[in-house]
Parts: sequence; structure tokens; C-alpha cells
Amino acid sequence: MTRSVIAVLPSTPLLEVKELMRTSRISGVPVVNAGGELVGVFSIEDLLRSFEHSEFSASVGERMSTSLITVRESDTVDAAAAKFQQTGVGRLPVLNARNELVGILTKGDITRGLLHEIGAETHDEEISRYRASHIFHDLESDITSLTLRYAVEPRNFTGGGEASSKVKRSLTRLGADSQIVRRTAIATYEAEMNLVIHANHGGQISAQVDASQVTLTVEDDGPGIADVQRALEEPGYTTTPPEIRRMGFGGGLGLKNIRKCVDQMHLESEAGRGTRLEMTIRLHGLSNKGEESDRQ
Repeated sequence: MTRSVIAVLPSTPLLEVKELMRTSRISGVPVVNAGGELVGVFSIEDLLRSFEHSEFSASVGERMSTSLITVRESDTVDAAAAKFQQTGVGRLPVLNARNELVGILTKGDITRGLLHEIGAETHDEEISRYRASHIFHDLESDITSLTLRYAVEPRNFTGGGEASSKVKRSLTRLGADSQIVRRTAIATYEAEMNLVIHANHGGQISAQVDASQVTLTVEDDGPGIADVQRALEEPGYTTTPPEIRRMGFGGGLGLKNIRKCVDQMHLESEAGRGTRLEMTIRLHGLSNKGEESDRQ
């Protein structure tokens, strides 16, 4: 709201308020009594109607509108915007708990306030992104890395994808290239859904980020992969139960999609003992996707 309010007393002559409105370039003024309480509003329409009837010597109190549409200083901006829409008025006097006039709110004030908030949020976000994207340049050490860890629950298809979404957001905030973020998110999602579908007790995904690469490690304690080579090489090979496949999961393309997205992949698995999958995505330089080391 605007706190510097031009107001008049009920005893103010119309000719005086006419000059005040002209010099201040305003189309209306609130009317307050000697105690500062709002008692009316006088607009340029009220002034014109008075002059049409040659009432030049009248006072503001005789011609002001006493049907007041106001807001409290404690009201929300949403409530004020709704009142503007409902009533069609151009300005709202703002009152405190004692009904004293403390400001005037216009539609322009709301617009300017929203633009200011948007600008401030954008500025804060830019600062946050800058700080995050320079984290590895600003810290001084021989090796600097950031490790993110996520627990994945078994058979939690509703929550499946949460870990990969969080990895994606984190890399974005760190300033990673959009293609790096996309490849990492896809690889993480495929590995995450494998944990949801197959792991007896779920598992853990960790993402270690340093200045040169993202290293994803996915581990579980069973049931393991009986035929690693077949799982890696045979398109559509899957051990997903039929009831889960009917839900649209486990089409046998998870490892194939991962290999398309990462620069290196290393898979270790033993039936009944669990699986460990390590993937590397380089942040700079040429991508040599397809380099993998598979060992049962």
C-alpha cells in the first residue's frame, strides 16, 4: 500500500479539494475526522455532480460517499485482489484495528508488489544457482566431491522415480549441462525401478559428483541376477513377474537404456547375494558411451 496518503477533513470546501486533486493528479481522496478515522471517500465524480448543480460553496462532508469499501492492514493481498474484482473500485482505503486510515491500496500497487516479489525470487534463484554451480571451483582441495544417497523401497511403485527426480534437481542446481542431467536422470530412473521391482528389501542409490564426472552406484542384497551376460545382451530379457509386467513395469530394457546413457558401466551380481551396479557419466570431453565391464 501507499502510506503517504492525501486525505481531507469533512469541512474542506469543494473548491479547495478540486485544486488539491488537480495539483496532486489524483481522482479521489479519503475523508477523515479529526481523530484520523475514515468517514467517507470523495471522488472526482462527486465533484462533477456537485458542480453540475452549482454547489460551489458546499463542503466535502456534504457530498462525500459514506458507503465505504475498505481493507484492513492485516488482510492478505489475495483478499484485497478479490475485493477489487468483486467491487470494481479503483482504490481501497487501508484501516488499522482502530479504524484509522493508514494507507491506500490500488491495483497498481498489487501489480508492482508482485513484480517485485518475482524479481526478488528470480534474483535469489540466480544467486543460488551461481553458488551451487561454482561449488567445485570455490572450494580448495586436491579432491572435492559431493555424495547424494537415496533409499529405495521394494514394490513402492508410487514412490518409484523419487530418487532420480532428486538427482536431476540437484544436478540442475549445480549447473550441470542439460544433456548430462538428462542422461543421469534416465540411468538413475532405470536403476531405481530395477530396485523397486526386483530387490527383496529395496536398495540404495548414491550419486557422487565431482568436477569431472558423476558416479552412480546402485546396491541391493538380493536376489541377484542368475545370468548377467544374458541380462546385458539379450533384448527384452526380464525376470519380472507377470503381475508386475501387467502394471507396465519391467519390460527388460532397463540395462539397455542405462548403457545408452552412461560412459562406463560395471555390473556385479551373484544369485542370492545381491547386485552392485556402478555407472559413470563424464561432465566434460567426449562421451564414450558403451564402455562397460561386466563381471559375474
